[in-house]
Amino acid sequence: MRRKIFTGITAIALAAIQIVNAQTAITGKSASKQISPNLFGIFYEDLSYAADGGLYAELVQNRSFEYSPTDRKGWHSLSNWDYMTDGFGYGKLSIETALPLHTNNPHYAVLQIEEEGQKGIGLVNTGFDGMVIREGERYNFSLFARLLSKQAVPLSIQLKNKKGELLAEAKLNIAAGEWKKYDAVLMAEKSYDTASLSVIATAKGKLAMDMISLFPQKTFKGRMNGLREDLAQVVAGLKPKFMRFPGGCLVHGDGLGNMYRWKNTIGPVEQRTEQKNIWNYHQSAGLGYFEYFQFCEDIGAKPLPVVPAAVSCQNSGGTWRIGGTGQKGLPMDEMIDYIQEILDLIEYANGPVTSVWGAKRAAAGHPEPFNLQYIGIGNEDKITPQFNERFSAIYNVVKARYPDITIIGTVGPAPNGEDFELGWKLAGELNISVVDEHYYMEPKWFLNNHFRYDAYNRKKSKVYIGEYASKGNSLFNALCEAAYMTSLERNGDIVELASYAPLLANQHHTSWNPNLIYFTNAAVVPTVNYYVQQLFSLNSGDRYYHNIVSFNGDAAGLKDSTLAASCVTDSKTGDVIIKLVNAGATSAVSSLKLSAFGKLAAKADVYVLKGEPGMKNTFQQPQMVMPASSQVAVKNGMQYELPASSLTVIRFKKRK
Repeated sequence: MRRKIFTGITAIALAAIQIVNAQTAITGKSASKQISPNLFGIFYEDLSYAADGGLYAELVQNRSFEYSPTDRKGWHSLSNWDYMTDGFGYGKLSIETALPLHTNNPHYAVLQIEEEGQKGIGLVNTGFDGMVIREGERYNFSLFARLLSKQAVPLSIQLKNKKGELLAEAKLNIAAGEWKKYDAVLMAEKSYDTASLSVIATAKGKLAMDMISLFPQKTFKGRMNGLREDLAQVVAGLKPKFMRFPGGCLVHGDGLGNMYRWKNTIGPVEQRTEQKNIWNYHQSAGLGYFEYFQFCEDIGAKPLPVVPAAVSCQNSGGTWRIGGTGQKGLPMDEMIDYIQEILDLIEYANGPVTSVWGAKRAAAGHPEPFNLQYIGIGNEDKITPQFNERFSAIYNVVKARYPDITIIGTVGPAPNGEDFELGWKLAGELNISVVDEHYYMEPKWFLNNHFRYDAYNRKKSKVYIGEYASKGNSLFNALCEAAYMTSLERNGDIVELASYAPLLANQHHTSWNPNLIYFTNAAVVPTVNYYVQQLFSLNSGDRYYHNIVSFNGDAAGLKDSTLAASCVTDSKTGDVIIKLVNAGATSAVSSLKLSAFGKLAAKADVYVLKGEPGMKNTFQQPQMVMPASSQVAVKNGMQYELPASSLTVIRFKKRK
């Protein structure tokens, strides 16, 4: 039975496809072309608690007492903190700003112990829905404190379960009259998933406290101020070619004062500037630009930072409800300084240690350059005259100063429409190398737009698909994305980069669905979509071959929107990689023309992801759909049967 015919294809696109296929048929050969070796990467944004309470390993929430009602209604400096006086002690607790640890971190807690009682008095923090503590593991505690009384104040640092039972304890003595950092290591004697941290003063006195912090010693790659090990490892398992950060809407922010300014996120954590997160929570900036660059290096991904185009989000102040009229631009008399800020970022990433900003990178522990090659300017911005003026000013200066840096522009939040057209028009006028397209669509859109990029003009800007996803996490969603990704490989000469979005979501604080990876404090669940991304990323290539795969005698693959295929080779390994997608309800037979590749090894590795269309991975069944591996015998003119609802990757090696 013939399945659903492709729809939604323009006549121009279809004509272009038919011309390409006709040329291939005339030559009788398998035409090939170079494609981007950096095609599949990741997009990280701090939404759905992806940073604080997620990838960033800090266990204390509101560690510097900077939460406020502007972050979220009802929040304040002592949000997530409890005042503990269980043993008949008493005193006073206040938040002050007169003599802060640093001007960028103005709030701190002052604890006066008038009577310590039987157990002392102090502060308790339950972290982000509780702290996961594991028996036998070590945790690094630190705080900054300043003694405000004549007598020293002893502190008991405790980890407890909900019954009040002690899991770990350490002792400190606050004796300095100036701000000083104090450290201790806690060894957990028991495991518990919803523990709390108590900082208890056990004698009369008065002290100021700030930056109360608890980190597991086991962070990803053992980094200080590091990342949650299990979550970072799952991200690393994608083997992304690049990572876009620190976000999308987060970058241009909710009003000009909320734009993400990279300089506020580097240096000692106690000196960084915290602020409201546009997704209605708080950014501690503990996971800042240095940590992003370092994570990219640790996972072998090229860094792709995105900076504001000197305008705020058009939806600032919630104006998405009335048509998105909230975009504001930095005053033009501030643009020279702002453009210099972007130039400084490139120097921070790539400059020698003898440069001003290269020296700051070296001081943070990384004298070698981070080898920045890409930078994005703007994100889904409304293409207005004030945007054009500011973007053009930034683009022209950065391009002149750093001609080897690929600057990525933006063409709005949708695959078509006014901003899309105006963004592409500006890209043509400025000769921008790459533009950033975004779309979140129903799964069938991805099937029906399989040939979207076949008709793109190869003489114009290349494309970075910075954010895309079908609306769901079922196997069917993932297979529709897989089918579309074969078209990205086919068009890898014009599509430079692509990243599914969003990457991470805390299951209990989800701002957006779907996501690639869901997590709680104790568990990480990669979706089926994750495994599709992983199979493509781990099996990517740098040359695409046409006319290798046919389905049921249909060489062009035009008659069935649920079948798709691609063939690439990897110049580093010499491997031939074929991807076969069957998003339909019945099996299908593919024919593989392998003669173009010479002698291949007798066996090929096969990876298959399959199941019922509605299946998805959940916290209850986290491995409902997983890739399975096997081998298959290789022969000329071989055929391969695709199971219904499946993605198959076949990796052929050259015969030795």
